[in-house]
Amino acid sequence: MRIRATVAALSGALVLSALAVPAATAADGGPSKQDVVRAALKAADGKSAYTGSTGTDTGTPYPLSVTFSNVKVNSGKPIVAGPTGHVVAPVTYTVTHSADVDLRAADTWVDVTLYRGSYDEPANFLEGDNWPVCTAVSATVDTCKGTVDVRPAEDLYNVDATTWKATGYVIDWNDVDPYSTDEIDWSKVGVADQDNLAAVRLQRRTAVTVNASPEPVRKGATITATGRLTIANWNTGVYSGYAGVYAQLQFRKAGTTTYSTVKSVKTTSTGGLSTTVKASVDGYWRYNFVGTNAAPAIAAAGDYVDVR
Repeated sequence: MRIRATVAALSGALVLSALAVPAATAADGGPSKQDVVRAALKAADGKSAYTGSTGTDTGTPYPLSVTFSNVKVNSGKPIVAGPTGHVVAPVTYTVTHSADVDLRAADTWVDVTLYRGSYDEPANFLEGDNWPVCTAVSATVDTCKGTVDVRPAEDLYNVDATTWKATGYVIDWNDVDPYSTDEIDWSKVGVADQDNLAAVRLQRRTAVTVNASPEPVRKGATITATGRLTIANWNTGVYSGYAGVYAQLQFRKAGTTTYSTVKSVKTTSTGGLSTTVKASVDGYWRYNFVGTNAAPAIAAAGDYVDVR
């Protein structure tokens, strides 16, 4: 099930962090972790608890002294996903906090997640399947390693191929039962969140082919180079033709290692590529796509043509 509709139905600056937890439910079928975090952050924001998620809204959470820094998502590289499957992107960061905050305590929740759109009303979000592992560097500094798990068939639409932002949160429950359906004293719960920690692009994986013919060919005769550029379609779960973009037809002379661009070719409505050149010397022909913000660069393996 895709989750974007759920995110769009929520509001308030806490939404992103509130949803940024594994979607497990309590053993007795009670509120999910998403509901619990949402309620905690709403309470910290001075709003009433999410209806039906937890017990009576009593008190206000106290602010934690927490700062996120050195956040790196996927080692600073774009996250590239095909139309289906599962992509795991590493997330590393440092958390500086007061000495009374123990990130490794069982009743302390910490995570860094991704969202697209505005912080108050995100259009979509991504999180890790598991909680991060945090290691103490000192009494007030931890380094944490987590993941963002991407399942395009469940999580993404084509419009999600853009720049996402990272946000982080810490909730110290202080032995309060987060799943309680009885009255919760929020004044015992510590909360902190921080936005704009990093930015990362999500891209739709691409593929390109080439066929140069005829082969062999007479010197001076015409070579036709055909191919197709396709892109992961997160709406449909398959690869589709990438229409209306340009790929470079490139040539590498036999015995050399460098390709040179001969001309640029625009793809058809189905991603098709086709153009002609004159045969001169033996060598390899390929199509090279330089990429866009939404799609990574890709080059076909060279197709050898023997010129006689």
